Amino acid sequence: MPPLPTSHPTLQSLRALLSGFAQIFLQQHPGCGLLVLLAILIGAPDLLPGALLGGLSSTLIAQRRGHPPTDIAIGLYGYNGILLGLLLSLKLPWTPLLPVLIIASAALSSLLLAPWMQRMRIHGWLPAFTFPFVLLGWLLLALIVQLELPVAQPSHAPEQPELSVLQLMLAVLRGLSQVIFLDSPLAGLCLLIGLRLADGRTALWALLGSASGTTLALFYGWPAEDALAGVYGYNASLAAIALAQVHRCPLVPAFGVLLALVLQPGFSALGLPALTMPFILACWLIRAGAQSCQRAARNRRPTG
Repeated sequence: MPPLPTSHPTLQSLRALLSGFAQIFLQQHPGCGLLVLLAILIGAPDLLPGALLGGLSSTLIAQRRGHPPTDIAIGLYGYNGILLGLLLSLKLPWTPLLPVLIIASAALSSLLLAPWMQRMRIHGWLPAFTFPFVLLGWLLLALIVQLELPVAQPSHAPEQPELSVLQLMLAVLRGLSQVIFLDSPLAGLCLLIGLRLADGRTALWALLGSASGTTLALFYGWPAEDALAGVYGYNASLAAIALAQVHRCPLVPAFGVLLALVLQPGFSALGLPALTMPFILACWLIRAGAQSCQRAARNRRPTG
């Protein structure tokens, strides 16, 4: 949803920032972005300044570099910066170093995204999704360990609840909130309302993705505490949203959910935090497979 041509520049900037929050869930609806922002305020208000700083920094550098105004307006240069701001605020206490890292990494995410998007449109590259966030997130987390920077103290972990229908429903909502590093069913409900505001079909697939990922993880005997915390729901949910936008056949997003879930434990084996990489890989593999099938079909057509 592009900004109104008569809007004041300040309102356009606010709209772009809110759209950046919505783009975390592959939407461009400012109202959805406002509810994503509200979910952060509900689930972890201490993370909100970092998210805002990251979104503003990545958007501002895109404007300064002269990237397409339409892309900026719909939040494409905001969401990676927001996620980096959330991640760094989650891992580090507020010291003078933290805003410097957020601004630098968010700006770099825009510099990485711009040429990727250009090649995607001209040469048919795979979509970047949140790959700039994942790549920079891995580098930043490694830097924190190597420099032995003081890390933020984690909040007290709640006692593991008993498995029940109610806990499963709460886990599904937590799967949505884990996309933005939250463990809050109320924040997840807020996100679901935001997705419903943007597109009802998207909200349904987000819910189905999180529910499927959580249920399958429990079925396969993966750690119940992680499953009930929504850890196995967020990549599945993002994969369902992304693939349902492109493929009308429900089997494709369903396969993407399964693929994202299967890929997720592999990152622990590699000693890497999964972040949103399982969702990205699942979508890339399906997209690459579809492109290969299309090329094969064209090559088989008779030319005479």
